[in-house]
Amino acid sequence: MSPSFLLKGFEVELFTGRADGTVVGVSADAARALNGFATEPDQRNLEYITPPDADYRRQLRWLLEPRLALRRWLSERELTVLPGSTLSLGDSSRFVRSNPGNPYHAFIEATYGTRVVTASVHINLGITAMEPLFACCRLLRCEAALFLALSASSPFLDGRSTGAHSQRWLQFPLTPEQVPLFLDHAHYVRWLESMLASGAMRNERHLWTSVRPNGERRPYDLNRLELRICDLVAEPDLLLAITALLELRLLTLLEQGDAHDPLRASRFTPEELAQLADTNDSRAAADSLDAQLVHWQDGRSIRAREWIAQLLAQLAPLAAELGLEGTLAPLEPLLQRGNAAMRWLQAVNGGESIASVLQREIRWLDQRDATLAMGLPGTPSVPLG
Repeated sequence: MSPSFLLKGFEVELFTGRADGTVVGVSADAARALNGFATEPDQRNLEYITPPDADYRRQLRWLLEPRLALRRWLSERELTVLPGSTLSLGDSSRFVRSNPGNPYHAFIEATYGTRVVTASVHINLGITAMEPLFACCRLLRCEAALFLALSASSPFLDGRSTGAHSQRWLQFPLTPEQVPLFLDHAHYVRWLESMLASGAMRNERHLWTSVRPNGERRPYDLNRLELRICDLVAEPDLLLAITALLELRLLTLLEQGDAHDPLRASRFTPEELAQLADTNDSRAAADSLDAQLVHWQDGRSIRAREWIAQLLAQLAPLAAELGLEGTLAPLEPLLQRGNAAMRWLQAVNGGESIASVLQREIRWLDQRDATLAMGLPGTPSVPLG
């Protein structure tokens, strides 16, 4: 019997601005005008969330429809959606509050400044049983670097190349600085309660790490895991391909158990695995698909690109069984030509300006969204801008 698809949902953060790549913050106005949008502490980016749905085709609709509505609203103001996960053309020297009266936003600005002014996509997958949930969290923690490598899209900050493929992940303040590999639900509850008591975390949401368990009443009532490491993936079909790889990996663990749980199938201790994962994440932020990583099973050195290709080959039979070959299709050309950050850096190294690269990407994403929108029944035929 084929395994059942997991419920999936996305938290998508976006920058807005002009067609020349200049960031213009409108999140407070957009959140008031459009259903489903929320502000971030800095008004230059905003967020929308898709409903939980196991079906990939419906998730394409949930990803596209809010963005199309946003594009139409922005076009009336001669603005658009911007690619990338950092303030590519600036200005990271100042914080632009979306809600000056919000005390939590004041805390964020005072504590972290513009290190948190980034755009990303968080992928949530529904798992309600605690033992499988924490096994999946452990596996994903140890392989999160692969998903950052696929999604990296933040090589620029303040109009310059940073030398990294994911400047976002390198600058974002991981909190607390050291997070263990959770052995089980009870371990997670004890640890989080101790972090709150010590002040290392301000509230139960203040766990900013590559992957975390999630639910309506954390840390006690949990029903999903959340992958937080990915840069913004601006192409919905590519985001669904990355999600399909993630889901296939977790379904394999849920079917086969201990063979894929790092707590059972690694030569490293849990403490060593946590450090290994964090180091791999940093390496993927620097070099993405070309990063030299350490495999959690046996410590062998392997390039991110090769590790991903091996996983795709191993998961191909299950993908065929579940009819996901087409959903996964965008990953093969990505592995061949590079992710967004790699392609942009190649253009800049070839003599093109950062602004020109971003402007071309803005136009392409406008056209790409319009093309995808044509496949959604009932989508208004108006300029997306």
